[in-house]
Amino acid sequence: MSHPFPPIHHGVLSVVVPIYNEAATVRMALDAILAKEVPGWRLEIILVESNSTDGTRDIVCTYETHPRVKIILEDRPRGKGHAVRAGFEHATGDVILIQDADLEYDLNDYDVLLAPLATGRQSFVLGSRHGAGGWAIRKFSDQPVQALILNCAHWGFTLMINVSLGIWLRDPFTMYKVFRRDCLHGLTFECNRFDFDWELLIKLIRKGHRPIEIPISYKSRSFKEGKKISMFRDPVTWIWALAKFRFKRL
Repeated sequence: MSHPFPPIHHGVLSVVVPIYNEAATVRMALDAILAKEVPGWRLEIILVESNSTDGTRDIVCTYETHPRVKIILEDRPRGKGHAVRAGFEHATGDVILIQDADLEYDLNDYDVLLAPLATGRQSFVLGSRHGAGGWAIRKFSDQPVQALILNCAHWGFTLMINVSLGIWLRDPFTMYKVFRRDCLHGLTFECNRFDFDWELLIKLIRKGHRPIEIPISYKSRSFKEGKKISMFRDPVTWIWALAKFRFKRL
């Protein structure tokens, strides 16, 4: 049986890591990423540091001589989306994976996420945070009300995405969006905050790259632990991104 995309043998994986004010976790996270080995893949780690105020930049700069690492130093924080876009510009791998530096996601999931891309079966994969089952992604022991609000909002926004794009996804907003770099050809991006997740997803799907979802492990952190989403500001930008990019010419 022929594959819709060429298989990737001995490929390069570009891991784009946006970093801002993660002094508590960044060293542990980066050491784990740099130690990660995926059979059949060579990792290119692109660290985009957005001029943190808590000493994170100094930690990131200690990795500048590592042979796997490219470091991009932004002059000021413009949002996660802006940092990821900057990382895309420096990515040279066959496949791109977006990775935070906050230890919410499990690096052991790289292997299963990359498998459909390596064989050529898929061009775009999402790591679904519903891997353990159940409806709730976020479980904040110290902020249960905020967790409930975010979980309910997740399903509301997911329904909006699914109806608008004519698809059925459980976790379209996962950070683990993994795709062939050539999927980006011809696309331009403009979102700077977490609305970039919406822009990227919508444009890849409209271009014809229908993702499959693969269950992953996920350990959510609360706002007290450093979560950066604004419960009031960001939802407005998400709705605007859906309205704009669902119909705007690619």
